[in-house]
Amino acid sequence: MLFRWFVSLNNGFTRLRRVRVNPEELLLLVPRCLQKTDCTQALGATLDACRACGRCQVPDLIAISSDFGIRCSLAAGGREALFFVSDTRVHVVVAVACEKELFQGIIAVFPKPVLGVMNIQTNGPCRNTRFDPDAVRAAVASMLKPGKEGRFKAAEPPDSE
Repeated sequence: MLFRWFVSLNNGFTRLRRVRVNPEELLLLVPRCLQKTDCTQALGATLDACRACGRCQVPDLIAISSDFGIRCSLAAGGREALFFVSDTRVHVVVAVACEKELFQGIIAVFPKPVLGVMNIQTNGPCRNTRFDPDAVRAAVASMLKPGKEGRFKAAEPPDSE
């Protein structure tokens, strides 16, 4: 309960700071527990190996990343998450995780702005978790500079050059 309160308070302060960045400066950071535990695809830091079978929400993350032109990294734990966030190109983080992990991550990367989106734990902690795609989209859009929050790169035709 305390962790949830802290994440909500942090999100409020982060929004009050009115930080807005370009898509390449925002990192969408997600935990490995979003992938089904019995999935045979070995997803690394990127989600490129996903076959979009529909059993988990990884395809939703790929769509959000593509729609906004942002990076999305999948972290197996706190140290890996800190590694991704410490990249000098990352100025803002939208993180999906449980309350405890969000709390620890927000503290660890302060003063870097982090918007936390709490995941849904239907099978207990750290197993087959889910998230609200609309909440993640809204969080991402709120941290991007005006005019950048609604671009859909996936729908654009490829260059003919």
